[in-house]
Amino acid sequence: MLGATTVPVLAKDDQYIFCQNLEDVAEFVGLQGSGHTPLPPEALIMKWTVVLRAAQRYVRQIPHQRLGERAIDNRDRSIRLLSHHVFRIGEAFLEVVVDGVEYWAQLANVPPQDGTLTTGEEIARYGNSVVERLEHWWNTLEDKSCRQKVKTFYGTPPMHQVFERSTWHSAQHVRQLIAVLERFGIEPETELTAADFAGLPLPEGLWD
Repeated sequence: MLGATTVPVLAKDDQYIFCQNLEDVAEFVGLQGSGHTPLPPEALIMKWTVVLRAAQRYVRQIPHQRLGERAIDNRDRSIRLLSHHVFRIGEAFLEVVVDGVEYWAQLANVPPQDGTLTTGEEIARYGNSVVERLEHWWNTLEDKSCRQKVKTFYGTPPMHQVFERSTWHSAQHVRQLIAVLERFGIEPETELTAADFAGLPLPEGLWD
């Protein structure tokens, strides 16, 4: 009705805002900032790499016959698709910052082609290619301040904003993979700790 075509959206009277940035949301509701201080880009790339390497370990631990099960009962997303999504977030980020593709809500939800990435090992190898591409992007990036503007469905924010969002997005789903392993009675190999997630604006709920 207001013209918004994607979620999450926060509305007030006849105005609305896409909830992609905490500072924008705080300003919209009349607060003096969100209180969150984003990590610098060099910290983000380190944390993202740690998170994605952990996801490779965890997806290899999931029994092959269980990859088709739902990650959570009330959402129709298999463990296979959740595992792929962790890495697809990184691939989508590269499409935005390297190829100039417009960032939009579903860009990171593009599933693998039918019949591909059907085993944990295959997904982990795909993840390895994404990590290597992210590391190459960072190592060859001239302006590591990440103030460069990027195209998104909600405007042209600095790259740093999309960088942070992509990092915590992957981290949130890796938390979920840890929960899946624990539900199966499998101890996660080198489980991530609170220190690995520190500084990222993660949702309070595990499945939010």
